[in-house]
Amino acid sequence: MMKIIENYSLKSLNTFGVDVKTRYIAEIFSDNDLFKLLEDKEFESVRKFILGGGSNILFTKDFEGLVIKNSIPGINIIDEDDESIIIETGAGVNWDDFVSYCVEKKWCGVENLSLIPGTVGAAPIQNIGAYGQELKNVLYNLEGIFIETGEKKIFNNYECKFSYRESIFKNEFKNKFVITRIVFKLSKKPEVNISYPLVREELNNRKISDPKIRDLRKIVVDIRNSKLPDPKIIGNAGSFFKNPVVRNDKFKMLKEKYPDLNSYPVDDDHVKLSAAALIEKCGWKGKRIGNCGSYEKQPLVIVNYGEATAGEILELANNIRSSVEENFEVTLQQEVNLV
Repeated sequence: MMKIIENYSLKSLNTFGVDVKTRYIAEIFSDNDLFKLLEDKEFESVRKFILGGGSNILFTKDFEGLVIKNSIPGINIIDEDDESIIIETGAGVNWDDFVSYCVEKKWCGVENLSLIPGTVGAAPIQNIGAYGQELKNVLYNLEGIFIETGEKKIFNNYECKFSYRESIFKNEFKNKFVITRIVFKLSKKPEVNISYPLVREELNNRKISDPKIRDLRKIVVDIRNSKLPDPKIIGNAGSFFKNPVVRNDKFKMLKEKYPDLNSYPVDDDHVKLSAAALIEKCGWKGKRIGNCGSYEKQPLVIVNYGEATAGEILELANNIRSSVEENFEVTLQQEVNLV
């Protein structure tokens, strides 16, 4: 049952563990819960923020408005044939629980996205991706409700305007549209994506010549656990910055100076660089300043070692960004959303 609470601490609801409060919070479990909130005159002119798993945000101060915790449940099969299955998922379902469910059913398409924190409803906003897979490759459509008008709308894949860690919901409709359910189209064929070098390396190390999707999930989980801090132990929001994309001529210049610099092709004219490698070459890996620092095993992750404030975390992020720009003339864009 939906309850509205005043002056609520969000410390346990953001993986950075930053101690801020919201004036109001309500947890929704259905479209009707959301409609009731939107129709409530008390909150008509109050600023609203949609919260999923709290894993890709940094609250910079107390939120003087209404936080809507999206906990809409449910996993349902919509349609299937011999080759594929269409499955609908509530926005509040834990993302990795969904991936685990699909892998157990031998449905292919999301296994490389294992152990990414957050909810299913937050995944399209960021167009999450890892180890050769992206959400946009399996999303069929999604449904949601506009906050201002209460209008329901279904977006097909094209209308979501997906790109690298971007979507229409992160830009044009940011904090204007509540995703309530997502529909995926997954394959029943035993297809695996081993395009990512580190995944192939692990398959060779484990002498797996004919990998199944369970093997892929296990490998991805092991890789992530070995490189990334558990937010339940050390506060963090995963990768703080996006991997930068540069033109080929720019990469050629950098490669002459740094021969070991890796890249991943984007198109005929651009390549993607490793933000972690750039940060490490600037000497930030494992460096701690006060209560926060760059994680010792993955410099792309900024961690909260204790009671770090958002200001301390942002100061560190800006210093890292400045170092990379000064040394490589490459500007890092943050992946974490600031609230």
